[in-house]
Amino acid sequence: MSFVAVNVLTVPDGAGATLEERFAARQGAVDSAPGFEHFELLRPLEGTSDYLVYTRWRSEEDFVAWRSSQSFGAGHAQASARPEGERPAASGSTIWAFEVVQSSDGASG
Repeated sequence: MSFVAVNVLTVPDGAGATLEERFAARQGAVDSAPGFEHFELLRPLEGTSDYLVYTRWRSEEDFVAWRSSQSFGAGHAQASARPEGERPAASGSTIWAFEVVQSSDGASG
């Protein structure tokens, strides 16, 4: 079964739109990584102000290899670069890791 990594992003008040714009600017950047299966950026509606970045991978090894890749490093360095005085879009990050043990894609048709 697949491996899921959820990046929990602490986003300061008023910075959600900036975070979403930065992710939109890099849309598809991870798509060609070996073992990559799925990505979702989840905006909080209630119960939390944290954004979740959901990625699904063929294996944990594929996820670890992507995190160690030049592509990951370059993309995150670019996201960290911002004009002087501009606030960061996220002030904290925690990775939750899961192994998929059951899955359903809903009724097809």
